Amino acid sequence: MITPSRPGYGKTQLTGNRTPKQAAALIMELLNQLSITSFVVYGVSAGGLTAIELASNYPSKVSKLILASAISKKWVDKEEKIYKTAKRMFNPRVEKYVWGMVRLFSTIFPKMIAKNFYPQFSNKLSHKLKKDDVDELISAMRNYSSKNGFLNDIDQSIDEEILTTIKCPTLIIHSENDASVPFEHALHSSKMIENSRIVTLNNKWGHLFWIGTDSIEPITTTIDFLNGKALASESNKIID
Repeated sequence: MITPSRPGYGKTQLTGNRTPKQAAALIMELLNQLSITSFVVYGVSAGGLTAIELASNYPSKVSKLILASAISKKWVDKEEKIYKTAKRMFNPRVEKYVWGMVRLFSTIFPKMIAKNFYPQFSNKLSHKLKKDDVDELISAMRNYSSKNGFLNDIDQSIDEEILTTIKCPTLIIHSENDASVPFEHALHSSKMIENSRIVTLNNKWGHLFWIGTDSIEPITTTIDFLNGKALASESNKIID
């Protein structure tokens, strides 16, 4: 499994690679250097647009596509409050201090931090946080750093017709309780990608469907898809 950092994150330069298409070309160059000729693309959250560009532009290379809690069109409108807040909090001059404070307080008060971040991921606000869930979330958040990447993500968009050119088998797996990426993105992907199956989740952690005891079914579904097994989504089953 190869998990490249997209432009703006990690040490991957954003200059000249701002669009999903450019990011896809950069990843393709990496795979060519590694002599990898066929692969599955797994696009998560804001990585959805880059994953879509990969599947569309390199059909002979991409054998399958998985869109997990993934955006599939313009994500945030510039007039929305969340956009303006993100521009302030995740400005490259500020974001390292924001994440530094999150890491500090997550060490001292892990449950408090998890409780405050939970509504950003899930619309199921009545969920009682379990220790294992808190530990898993905090473990991930301690490695978070957005640099220039997140601000670039919220400005990205693609030509929606690109989705119609994707021919490889596609699994769309998304929670109807997702508070980060609205479920309408999954419906949009399903409508536009001909050879696709959608699995609708009604899990507690919403966007982060890989956390908690109810993560077993979506993870199993993903593995089944990779192994070529028939999916429950083909009969429009909702995983609850």
